Amino acid sequence: MKGTSVPEAVGSPVRLRSRPGWVPVGALGVLALALGALQSVVEPALPLLQRELGVSPAEGALIGNVLLVTGAVVAPVAGTLGDRYGGKRVLLGLTAVVSVGGLIAGLAPGLPVLLLGQVLQGVMVGALPLSFILVRKHLTAGQSQAAVGVVVALFTGGGMVGMVCAGPVAEGLSWQWMFLLPTIVVVAATLSVARLLPDDPPAGSDKGVDWIGTVLLSGTLLAFMVGLVTVAGGGGVPPFVMGAIGVVVAVLATGWVVVERRVASPMVDLRMLARPWMWGACVLTFVMTASSGMVLILLPQLFAVSADGYGFGAGTTDIGLFLLPGAIVGAVSDSVGGIAARRFGPRAVVVAGAVVTAATMITLASSHSAQWQLVVAKALTAFAAGVGTTALLAGTAAAVRAEDIGIATSLLVVTRVIGVALGAQVAGAILGAGADPVTGRPAESAFVMAFTVAGLVAALSLLVVRVTKNKGVQA
Repeated sequence: MKGTSVPEAVGSPVRLRSRPGWVPVGALGVLALALGALQSVVEPALPLLQRELGVSPAEGALIGNVLLVTGAVVAPVAGTLGDRYGGKRVLLGLTAVVSVGGLIAGLAPGLPVLLLGQVLQGVMVGALPLSFILVRKHLTAGQSQAAVGVVVALFTGGGMVGMVCAGPVAEGLSWQWMFLLPTIVVVAATLSVARLLPDDPPAGSDKGVDWIGTVLLSGTLLAFMVGLVTVAGGGGVPPFVMGAIGVVVAVLATGWVVVERRVASPMVDLRMLARPWMWGACVLTFVMTASSGMVLILLPQLFAVSADGYGFGAGTTDIGLFLLPGAIVGAVSDSVGGIAARRFGPRAVVVAGAVVTAATMITLASSHSAQWQLVVAKALTAFAAGVGTTALLAGTAAAVRAEDIGIATSLLVVTRVIGVALGAQVAGAILGAGADPVTGRPAESAFVMAFTVAGLVAALSLLVVRVTKNKGVQA
């Protein structure tokens, strides 16, 4: 595709700069693919890591959780900095941190150093909203919606590659190479982006960054995610501990709102966040990802339940193969989401995804006696969730002002992370409540209850669409 000429940013000399076309966007896509792979290698290899490092399952769970916490904290900060100082500059800085984290994890002699590497790798979540800033600036409005879908799809596809390849790489080489190989690709893709993608001008504001608001929002998200991880870890957390975490979250959130209302150049324009189309997109994203987060926990658990009861007794390799079709469909759905949002509007896409997910989960609650039923259910729900959430991202990126793209889309990315984490926790709590006290195996009725709840949560999206007057959802 030949480049087109557009005026330079306001305040710069009057000259034309060319849109770079799709080649640099392809480099962004390769970077997203490598980041997705680096993010996902831990999940299938967690039992192996626990054995190699000599840690308990509770300690092993920290390996994935610290990345999640870091990502939730960094995403809105990265979006804000990208809006103010240029997406390319901040993206290159973040990927440099991710590369260091990958190298530390790949050379880690034990759990503490590995956790440090995972903390640094967690900043990769901020790369997504920065990529959205860049495609919006370097492509036309129509092309940018499709490009957002492609970038998200490649990030999801990278997760699929990491999930499938983690085991063979760890067994054929070592677990350290699970981190080193995708890190090498991240470094190469970063160099390509630096060379191929033109510098993007900042938003043009001469106001400084709202560092107080940034710290308060980061602290709020960090406290919330720590509380979530604490609850998910079990172990009989005392009520006063959870109450204290709740108070900290409430105080930090209140302080953030007060600061954002008074500061001259807020990190987040609360007027934007208060508009129906923005908070409606956040609520919808949260509901849809909470339902998909439940599915992420329930299906592998049901596959693994002993075959002498109602389960299938599948091993780790078999479970990965059963889940692979869903991962492929999920990657495809992310790319379709941007295109569907452009053609049919985000509202229609969200409604269709909610109907498919709700119907699938309710059906699975009554019919889950064959492996193919779970495989099909995984594929359907992955497609529905991917299309719906990507449509919301693409619709929001097209609806907000150019200088607000980073923070608006990063808020949706954070909402996705929180939704998935909370959904997984709810599913685990339901299975735990229905577990046999002797064997620890969940009763079949617990799965039935959890599938039903997941379906009802998905159906809640329809009510949200109905209630909110969300321009981003109704477009």
